[in-house]
Formats: sequence, structure tokens, C-alpha cells
Amino acid sequence: MDLLFLCHRAPFPPDRGDKIRSYHLLRYLAARARVHLVAFAESEADFDVPPDLAEALASIALVRRRKPQALAAVEALAKGLPVSLTAFASPALRDAVARVRADAVYCFSGQMAQYLPAGVPTVMDFVDVDSAKFAGFAQSGSAPLRWMMRREARRLGAYERQVAAAVRASLFVSAAEAALFRAGGATGRIDVVENGIDAAAFDPARVGSGAREGVGSLSVATANHTPSHPLVVFTGQMDYRPNVEAVTWFVAEVLPLLHAERPDLAFAIVGRAPTAAVRALASDRVSVTGAVDDVRPWLAAADVCVAPLQLARGIQNKVLEAMAMARPVVASVAAAEGIDHGGTLRVADDAADHAAGILALLNDPPAANALGAAARARVVSRYDWHARLAPLDMLLELTA
Repeated sequence: MDLLFLCHRAPFPPDRGDKIRSYHLLRYLAARARVHLVAFAESEADFDVPPDLAEALASIALVRRRKPQALAAVEALAKGLPVSLTAFASPALRDAVARVRADAVYCFSGQMAQYLPAGVPTVMDFVDVDSAKFAGFAQSGSAPLRWMMRREARRLGAYERQVAAAVRASLFVSAAEAALFRAGGATGRIDVVENGIDAAAFDPARVGSGAREGVGSLSVATANHTPSHPLVVFTGQMDYRPNVEAVTWFVAEVLPLLHAERPDLAFAIVGRAPTAAVRALASDRVSVTGAVDDVRPWLAAADVCVAPLQLARGIQNKVLEAMAMARPVVASVAAAEGIDHGGTLRVADDAADHAAGILALLNDPPAANALGAAARARVVSRYDWHARLAPLDMLLELTA
């Protein structure tokens, strides 16, 4: 089978949430079909295709996406379209799609549905209900921004439902997202294909006992970090609005409560492209690392990992990664919602709840270690990538 894999962002390296999912999907499908990748590249680094994928794929077409967001917004208003579509509209990418003769299509992310070739069976991986994300964004900000977010939620939602009615199946990363999509009036086949975790790569035994020392040399806030000086870690893409809002809220509301009990506690915000607002959080007890070569040493060094997202869709890879590294995790209700954790992470609501959960783990290291070990065991048994992606064989009529 010749399979066209459409993706809104080059699915490598797997260093952020959407790329982790698309990377593992691409590897899985390439073992079962002649896969033709057509995707946008956001930087020159995206053109560095990993050798194993370059060898496994039948063809690769990467198109640089350069359209400014402001121009996309103007086009959307003029044409009555969602900005999510005009931002990813590209004649060059349409030409790349036209050059592929495919028996089936795997379309990753709703923005790419505008390129679906007519008459070709398609599995549409929405991942999350993006229109619901914009509805959440509409709850805050300036009046013009709220209006724009409401418009985007309404128009994108209508487009998502239109696509779902026309494809073979629509996929979501969690049962909660699928239920939300159905509740919004979507029709057609709606299935769940959850995210997984590479538990062999995210294994604390592979990182080693020197993780804390290695991390300390990279961070002002953790330079003098020792076992008696606890470290709390957040990981994520730091120009993504929900992550920015999460760490801003955590520093303002939770960290003072923690420092009242543990004034020596350090908080590390680990992830690339921190916005000015995130960089402004840096202090003698808060480090903002920017891009790191490998997030695993930071996870291994953490006494507690946190995911205090107030707006979260689907399964949070950052939480799965921390669990796989056998770290105790305190997550917000929204961040934990999509994960079948079986009680192996602490779920918190308000600032006091987050602080109490973190302090309880810091004050009881044996209990923290036991929770981390249980979290890793849960991830290994429940979120293996191969098992999570197996339903695609039937949906795409593939043979392993």
C-alpha cells in the first residue's frame, strides 16, 4: 500500500508533544506500508531527517512554512475561514500532495485536512478537539482577543465536523476528547488512539545516578542543589500558551506556599523557546533553561515533577515521561484527565492543593519513591507505543 502521511509539522525530532505522537505514528506506519511524508517545516533544523526514517520512507516532501500569523488572520477574516486553515494554506504544499499517488491517507492535525485528495480513503487524526481549545482561550484576554478566539472556536468546530463526516475514521488521543467531539454534534466513526511512551528510552536506569550533578551545572537556580535542597521540575514547549499560563500561575500562586515551608526549594522550567513572560520568571530560586539537549536528566534529578496546566487537551506527554522516569508527579485536574494513571500520580485542584501535594511528597521520600515506581510500572504496562497504535492496522487495512 502507498500511504500519504500529511502532517502540519515535521514529525522529528520527537521533542514536543505533537511531534512525539507523529514521530511514533510515522515509524509504525512505515513498517507496514510505503509511506510518503508531506509536511511543513518550521526551521532549517526540520530538514534534517533522521537516517532511519529517511531509509524507511518511500518519499519525503518538506515545505517551509513562513506565513506570519497576522497575515493568516487577515486572510481568515476576508474569506470567512478559521485562522487555523489560512495559517497553513500553501500552494507549494498542495503541489507536493498532488505528486503523490496514494491508496490511503493518514492526516495528522485538522489544519491539514484542506489538502486531502478527493476519493482517497482517509484516517483523520485530530489528536485533540482544537476548537474546544480556542473556546477555552476565549475565557480570558482583551475583548478583541476573546472575540477572535470565539470566532475561531465556532468556525473551526464547524470545519472539524465537516471533515469527520467525510473520512473513514476520526481519531482522538483520549476517550474524553472523543466524547467532547461527539457532544459537539460530530458524526461518522470516532475512535480513540492514545499516546504512548518509549519506556526503554525514558528509563531512570539509563540516565544514571549522576543526573542531579549534570543538571546542577546547567542552572543558576540549581547550581548548589543537593538532596537537602529539593528540586521541582516542569517540562514543555515554553511558547505554547497553556504552558506559559501554567508556569506563570505556579510561580505566582504555588511557589510562595512552598517557600513558606521549604525556602530552599528550586523550581526549574525546562523547555525551548521561552517567551519573554516566562524568562521574566527567572530568579535565584527559579531557573528557565530554554532548549536542552535531553530532558531526561532534568526529570531524573527532580524530587517532584509538576503539570499545573489549567487548560489541557488529551494526554499530556510531559506527564507520561515523568511517570516513566519513576518520578512522583503532581498534576492539575486538566493535565491528569486523559491519563489512565490508576492513582499513580497526585491530582491537585487549587494552589493550596498543589502545594500540599508537593510538600507531602518532599516530606516523605519513601512514599514519593514508591509513587514514582508505581507510576513507571503503570506506564510500562499501559502505554506501550506498539499496543497503542495497533488499531491502525485495521483502520488502514495494513499488514505488519
